[in-house]
Amino acid sequence: MMDPEVLERIAERVELDGVEEQLVKQLSEVRAERDELAVAERVWQRMSEQLADERTEAGSPVVQVAGRAVRLVPDRGPAVAESALPAEYQRILTAVRQAAGPVSTRQIGKVLGLDAGVRGKLEPLRGKLTKLADRGWLHKRPDGKFTTRP
Repeated sequence: MMDPEVLERIAERVELDGVEEQLVKQLSEVRAERDELAVAERVWQRMSEQLADERTEAGSPVVQVAGRAVRLVPDRGPAVAESALPAEYQRILTAVRQAAGPVSTRQIGKVLGLDAGVRGKLEPLRGKLTKLADRGWLHKRPDGKFTTRP
């Protein structure tokens, strides 16, 4: 007959084999989940890049700041100063503000030194004026002229 101590060690080994199988199974599950998370992270990163590209193409310029997409022309709000606008947009706002009343794109173009006789030169300016109006910096009247907001 076998020594009880030897039988006890054999039983412990069988028990340890069972624990090992459980740990191997858990490790396998953890690795599979980690692999799934890596795939999800890559998909999320691609989608974020694609959305940023689409926003840029749609006319809402986006830049990366600290890894986040940020608009170049922010919405007007109490916490947003005019200095947050790009310099060119600040010049446009100043020109509209200095006008005696509602101004057309052509008038602002002349003030900014653009060739107002060429329609193609004014279209980018019209887009910027409209963007400033859409974001709350200017008011676009029904007749197409622009004024400053109070």
